Amino acid sequence: MAIVNVTPDSFSDGGRFEAVDAAVAHALACADEGAAIIDIGGESTKPGAEAVTATEEQGRILPVIEALRGRTEALISVDTYRADTARLAVGAGAHIINDVFGLQREPDIASLAAQTGAGLCIMHTGRERQKLADVIDDQMRFLTCSLEIASASGVNRQNILLDPGFGFAKDTAENLELIVRFEELHRFGLPLLAGTSRKRFIGAASGRDAADRDVATAASNAILRLKGAAVFRVHNVAINRDALAVADAILETGAKTGGKTS
Repeated sequence: MAIVNVTPDSFSDGGRFEAVDAAVAHALACADEGAAIIDIGGESTKPGAEAVTATEEQGRILPVIEALRGRTEALISVDTYRADTARLAVGAGAHIINDVFGLQREPDIASLAAQTGAGLCIMHTGRERQKLADVIDDQMRFLTCSLEIASASGVNRQNILLDPGFGFAKDTAENLELIVRFEELHRFGLPLLAGTSRKRFIGAASGRDAADRDVATAASNAILRLKGAAVFRVHNVAINRDALAVADAILETGAKTGGKTS
């Protein structure tokens, strides 16, 4: 899943793809590098980012989605927590709704996904609420609530992807523990997305500034692939595909040998 931020203030690439032509060109380049999903967002979700209106968000992303429709085989995802924006984006050609508040700010997103058959990425966040002390307990409580909203709205469970929300109101220690214990999230029985790309905790571990964290991101994604992550939301498609190819080769070898290496 390639990140296309149609924003002036995203934490590592703000302003680079704010113009429609630049965003479309970047999205197509990511697809050429092997991205299966293009995730288009019109509001920065970095800590402390200034909120934008729904009208501003829609004005940024809808022309990009419309321009991409029919020009790539990659699926188009809309990164929004607003039901109205999601509705317009699906109408413009988006296939997936990526909700960073996990249906718990605007539950109507679940109804929209049920009605249209759109894919639904449900993300965990620690923002605007009191978290449980244990990182997995908090994941279980939050995501269980989100899945209950989805089920009550009639969302097809096969259309759901879960995202543990690396970096969203989580400190470095919590993010690293979430990687260590990632396999515990398989109890949901749903595919899992990893969104570590260029995050602050990746910088803390590597000592790199945001724009220079792609190698460290790829290392985290290779580890998460070995732990069963299925989708990877990244800024740099090529370097992460290389890292994931190695991880997949290791998994394939392990499957053939039963885990034996000699």
